[in-house]
Parts: sequence; C-alpha cells; structure tokens
Amino acid sequence: MSVDGGQIFRAAWIAGVHKYYPGEPKAGYVAPWEETPEWERAAAASVFELVRAFTETTGDGVKKLSREDKGRYVALCWTAQIFKHIADPKPAYVAGWEDLPQWQQETDSDIFERIEDALSGS
Repeated sequence: MSVDGGQIFRAAWIAGVHKYYPGEPKAGYVAPWEETPEWERAAAASVFELVRAFTETTGDGVKKLSREDKGRYVALCWTAQIFKHIADPKPAYVAGWEDLPQWQQETDSDIFERIEDALSGS
C-alpha cells in the first residue's frame, strides 16, 4: 500500500469536504493526515490502490465512466474498508450510494478524479 496514495486520497477528501459540505464540518472530517487514525490511513491507502489498479486494468475504458460511476466505485471500496476495520459499524458508515448525502457523493467523485490526475502526472 502506498502511504503517498493514502495522503492523496485524504487530501482529496478534505478538499471535497471544504468544497461541498454544508456548514461547518466535523473536526475529524478535515483532520490532517498526521491526526487521522491509523485504520483510516490504512483504508485511504487501500482505496487509492484499488482505484489505481482499476484504472490500470481498464485502460482508456475508465475515461468513459461517468463522474457518478467513479464516485460509486470509491464509495464501495470505502465501505469494504469500513467492514474490514470496524466490527459493527453504524449504518451511516456503510450506507449505499443512494443514501449518501450529496456532498459525500461529490467528494467521492472528486477523489477518483484526483487519483486519476495523480496517476497521470497532472
């Protein structure tokens, strides 16, 4: 797993929260990498790697995915990480795409696109 990848994920999450979250976000939502719990850093690195592998194995096909498709992929990968790291997560932590607030959907889509940019050197 890539620590740098996890940090890219986290930076994209924080940027999305600042951009889309209505009102003042919880402190944990925007905590810097160094203050993020270890399990969450590991999860961020894992999701980065899953997006990296997905984009590499699909090649140019990934460019045909919609922004929503990309966000759904990040959300699904994150949910799997929640189940891996938290024995009995709150239902809101593992909500399906349709049940996520719009700010979180937009943030997840931004995360995928930020990872794409990082992989392409943009």
